[in-house]
Amino acid sequence: MTFLRSCLLLVLCMGACTLAMAQERAVRAPITDPVLEARVLKVAEELRCLVCQNETVAASQAELAVDLRDQIRRQLAEGRSEADIQRFMVERYGDFVLYRPPLKAGTVLLWVGPFVLLLAGLLALWRQLGRQARRDDTPLSAAEWERARRLLGTPGDRP
Repeated sequence: MTFLRSCLLLVLCMGACTLAMAQERAVRAPITDPVLEARVLKVAEELRCLVCQNETVAASQAELAVDLRDQIRRQLAEGRSEADIQRFMVERYGDFVLYRPPLKAGTVLLWVGPFVLLLAGLLALWRQLGRQARRDDTPLSAAEWERARRLLGTPGDRP
């Protein structure tokens, strides 16, 4: 009976967790200025979503990305330039927030690292193939040939 109660309690807890995770999406105000929205998207496409990390702020639906788009919208409405907004985001979140980080001492590994790894892989492949080509293939002795023929049950002459 305690096993049945434990299972029932587990099912109830899982149901409560499911309900707790269900959230109502905030209703956004309708777009009033399409020019402003186009500028917001232009700036947001250059910024990385810090939650998703593989999406731009423009494409992400994470809460932080929505908040960042709102922040961009407010700053553009206040008259700040797109470069000012990017500088603000970099000051606040670091170079990682830029979808295309600048090439400087702190980010050189991001730019050069993939090429170094590719070259290292090609070098390892070249060395391995060279070793296989140089491997000495010694021919079988007469006794080894006879034993192989008996094990395989194949008649035939030795090449």
